[in-house]
Amino acid sequence: MDAKLPLSGLKVLELGQLIAGPFTTRILAEFGAEVVKVEPPGKGDPLRHWRYMYKGFSLWWRVQSRNKKSITVNLKDPDGQKVIKDLVKECDILVENFRPGTLEKWNLGYEELSAINPRLIMVRVSGYGQTGPYRDKPGFGSVGEAMGGIRHLTGYPDRPPTRVGISLGDSLAALYAVIGTLMAVYCRDVKKSGKGQVVDVALYEAVFSLMESMVPEYDKYRYVRERTGSVLPGIAPSNTYVCRDGKYIVIGGNGDSIFKRLMRAIGRQDLADDPRLEDNSGRVKHMEMIDRAIEAWTRNKTLKEALEWMDKHQVPAGSIYSVEDMMGDPHFLERGMIEEFPLNGETLKVPGIVPKLSDTPGQTRWLGPELGEHTERVLKEWAGYDDEKIEELKRKGTISTPADPKPAPS
Repeated sequence: MDAKLPLSGLKVLELGQLIAGPFTTRILAEFGAEVVKVEPPGKGDPLRHWRYMYKGFSLWWRVQSRNKKSITVNLKDPDGQKVIKDLVKECDILVENFRPGTLEKWNLGYEELSAINPRLIMVRVSGYGQTGPYRDKPGFGSVGEAMGGIRHLTGYPDRPPTRVGISLGDSLAALYAVIGTLMAVYCRDVKKSGKGQVVDVALYEAVFSLMESMVPEYDKYRYVRERTGSVLPGIAPSNTYVCRDGKYIVIGGNGDSIFKRLMRAIGRQDLADDPRLEDNSGRVKHMEMIDRAIEAWTRNKTLKEALEWMDKHQVPAGSIYSVEDMMGDPHFLERGMIEEFPLNGETLKVPGIVPKLSDTPGQTRWLGPELGEHTERVLKEWAGYDDEKIEELKRKGTISTPADPKPAPS
């Protein structure tokens, strides 16, 4: 492990699968934590088989599990539960995203594990949280997005609610799980409480936290925010406009001085000088008029021409990128947002690491591993098992290893 990485030295055990828990540990691993991913023997994490497969592996898997070590343990087996308890003795953080009560059913709840290791931080990501009347309901990211409010606001007012094109609820929950983890580590190690704690993240709450002024607006005005399509409600102008070549440009002219620059740029000095449009509250009242003026201009420009003109006049604007646009964009490349990594004699392009740290940046050290690739090494190093003990667990089916295990990364 590279000691220069900011989370180097932290040992993390991941019991999660699919998105929310594993995305949490992916970020920790990118910045140096030693993450050991526990998978069931057989097929492992279902994400290994999701979306596009390449030479037997999901390409998503290669990214989501980069920098992690994979071991296999049957958590439903008492012998497997004993393995986890032995690993927890050496562990700083445990991340899980099962339905609440599942780990307790397997004798792996926080009370039991913290008795073994009082410094253990247990990060628990679930649909509805560890308490409350809905705690036992199954909850996926889509359900969390619906309950948290973002589905109600996504789409056009004359059409049904729609989804954002990614697993937003799971990813938001993972980001909060990382934040909570680092807070708990700070409290334990820097403020020297010496004690672990539970970090309880609910998918719906992660989404709900983004809902801006929705709650106080309803409290005082009984105002219910609704779907508005590409318009930013209550803020003007900020919208998506069609260009002459059928492509779209996003323009944000909602600052007072920016609005004046935008109006001058499109040849509407009259609107720049209009006292009704001096501030945002006035512009909101005349949003449709302003948008018509802007689109009348964009419809006579190609996307390239419109972007260059907006840049010249210092008006925030951009095109709507597809992944094809991103892969060749000089800014993405200069910022290291597209990495190329060796893979089985070839290379694979993967997304870069966020955020950027000036002195201790994160790294991709290896891509998602084979199932159980590091079982023997981790059980020896963390739990002190010898070859005889490992072979006994293999015979029982409690653990498994690849037929030809590769050397584990250091």
